[in-house]
Amino acid sequence: MTAREAILGRVRQALADVPAGEGPDGVRVERAYHTQATAAADELIHRFAERVAEYKASVRVVAETELAAAIADALSSRGVRRLAVPADAPDGWLPGSATALRDQGQLSHAELDGCDGVLTGCAIGIAQTGTIVLDHGPRQGRRAISLLPDYHLCLVWADQIVGAVPEAIARLHGAAARRQPLTFISGPSATSDIELNRVEGVHGPRTLAVLIVRPA
Repeated sequence: MTAREAILGRVRQALADVPAGEGPDGVRVERAYHTQATAAADELIHRFAERVAEYKASVRVVAETELAAAIADALSSRGVRRLAVPADAPDGWLPGSATALRDQGQLSHAELDGCDGVLTGCAIGIAQTGTIVLDHGPRQGRRAISLLPDYHLCLVWADQIVGAVPEAIARLHGAAARRQPLTFISGPSATSDIELNRVEGVHGPRTLAVLIVRPA
């Protein structure tokens, strides 16, 4: 008997007296949890912005007509001169103060690491947790560009914000079926050692800035 077989055998033995249900080995899966938010759109935006700020990320709500100026302000405040962007980023996103490198998969890790920042869109924002999800579809680029530069400016449209995690998972079914990578971002990259000393920028950008875009 292999170690795997022994472990699985013990699991089955432990579950032997569990009533029949819908899950594996007869375990009933509870489905009565909250699956959808009932809050109005304005409340979801406010809650999402509040949660994002709690993660030590900067967040600002802007009208779509103000987006170009807001992007330029955010980048200039960080001194971004060399900017990585997805290949399909609209020209209107790109400020004249920075050199934009459109990534079509050709930029090396060293070139991305040498960028002052990255500008992307996203797939979903989750108000419940302040989490941003990238499925690396349109205007998001491949995963590497959102992980290697030290500063990430992310654009979240108001209609991309959902209330609860189950809503986000439901929206991501298509991307998952297509086997697209999914990146969940809850504030700047950070970790803590055994003494709880926080270190930022270990697994991704040290600084996260978010612009929530309302329709004009």
